[in-house]
This record gives sequence, C-alpha cells and structure tokens, in this order.
Amino acid sequence: MTYKSGSNLEKVLRAGHFAVTGECGPPQGADPEVIREKGKHLKGMVDSVNMTDNQTAVVRMSSLAGCLLLKEMGIEPNMQMTVRDRNRIGLQSDILGAAALGITNLLCLSGDHQRFGDHPESKNVFDLDSMQLIQTVKMMRDEGKLISGKELKGAPRIFIGAAANPFADPFEFRPIRLKKKIDAGVDFIQTQCIYNMPKFREYMKRVVDMGLHERCFILAGITPMKSVGMARYMARLVPGMDVPDEVVDRLRGVKKSEQGGEGINIAVEQIQEIREMKGIAGVHLMAIEWEERVPEIVEAAGLLPRPQVD
Repeated sequence: MTYKSGSNLEKVLRAGHFAVTGECGPPQGADPEVIREKGKHLKGMVDSVNMTDNQTAVVRMSSLAGCLLLKEMGIEPNMQMTVRDRNRIGLQSDILGAAALGITNLLCLSGDHQRFGDHPESKNVFDLDSMQLIQTVKMMRDEGKLISGKELKGAPRIFIGAAANPFADPFEFRPIRLKKKIDAGVDFIQTQCIYNMPKFREYMKRVVDMGLHERCFILAGITPMKSVGMARYMARLVPGMDVPDEVVDRLRGVKKSEQGGEGINIAVEQIQEIREMKGIAGVHLMAIEWEERVPEIVEAAGLLPRPQVD
C-alpha cells in the first residue's frame, strides 16, 4: 500500500477484524434532520455507513452532503458515486472535493437506470462505466494523475469500494466479473442482498479457489425482510435477486405483526453462517428506512462492541 487513507473501515479490515458497514438513504428534500435521525441508530453499531447516490434513480439530497452530515455526527461515511449522472469531469471533480472534505471511502457504482426513477425522461451519462471509475480513482490516488494525464496538486487518499451481485446470470461469470473489478483496483467489495445461502456458499467457494479473497476485502450484503410482501416483491420483481421459497414460506408462517421480527431472526442467522465462510471479511447491513432495528441486529449477531483501531 503506497498511501494512507485514514479510513477507519480500512484499518478495521487490515487489522483482521470482522467488519460491519451500514447504509443510509438521503431524503427527498433538504431537511438534514432526516440524516441525523437515521445516523443516531447507526453510530457505534457499524464501522462506517454508505450514503447512497440518488438510489432507484430518484432525486434525493446529494451523497456528498449526506456524508458531511454523518461526519459531523462522528460517523465515518462511505460515499457512493454512480456514473449515471456525471461525465468524467464531474466525477473527478467530486472525488477531489470529497477527499478534500475528509471523506476516505468511495463506492464506485453504475447506478439504477433513470427509467425506473421519478425522472424517466432524463438523459443518462455513462461517460465512464463502473469499472473505469474504479480505474480512475486508483490512478488519481496512486499516480496523482487525472484521466487526461494531468498531474494533481494533492492526490485523493481514498479506500476504493465497489458492489458485486453473486446471483446475476450467468452465475458462472460472477467470480470473473469480481476479478475484473479487483484488477481495476478495488480494495473492498460489498455484495448485493443475500438470501440463497447455498448458492452464495458456492459463489464464495469459486472466489476462494481463484484467490480473490486474498486480493480484496469481501463484505456480504444483508437486508432484513420487513414482511412477506417485501419478500415476494424482491423474489418476483427485483432483477438479479434470488429469494428462495423457504424464506418466503418462513415469513408467511408467522403472524403479520411478527413478520418483521422473523425477518430479523433470518438476518441474524445469515450473519452467523456468513462469519464461518472462508473469504468473508465482514457484512454490509442494508436496513434502509429501518435503521432503528440495526442495534438489535448487530447485538443479536454478536457483533458488538465494534473494534477501536489506531
């Protein structure tokens, strides 16, 4: 490693601790109290918190602003950045701005297509793809250069992250896709939501056989189910999501008022199983709009207290 990012998440991972990251969705408005309310449930429960970037292609408070609000609370943010809305000039500018403001973790993403959001008539950009964004951040950090080759006056000290979907088709290509992102320069990976544990175990076996777990830190994505309706929706309508029938049946088998609690029980069991898998460095807990249940989940999963590293 030729740089020092100052990232708490990086320190936790490099020290060999089992990392826990959380997630926070900015509001569809300018009220900072929305972020602060969510943040108070996450503080001390996780090592860092993702701030999403106009997720589902819906206009929200910017990820950068949300990250600063978390920092004011003493919470380390992971700034998400999509290539959907900015060209290479805007992307590189925001990377420099984030680094200047002390944001040390960046997640490089494609972004949901605008036709699924609240401005379907808008024009996407995709000047770069997510792989090229990873390469760009690495060049800026390690070589101190922009894509144009121009030298920077102060390189951004960024811990580079990306997402991976273990279940998208073709399944056999998923580890190869992960390798491409690692080759591009990613330091840590957060997977999409996991529900099919046997299939994820097979994915991780292939990843470990390729030695990819030794080249980056892999955090498994966990999203607790609030209800059987949520489970059915994710199973039927969310592309790339694999929700087995037994998960839906388990939620259906309890009273409606108890389905949220059962969803949390499933999430805790998943975390405990994932901790035993070779190659897993942590979990990414995505309890969007359910942040108040995060303390319950991490405590039940035996993930407290979070490690303090220098």
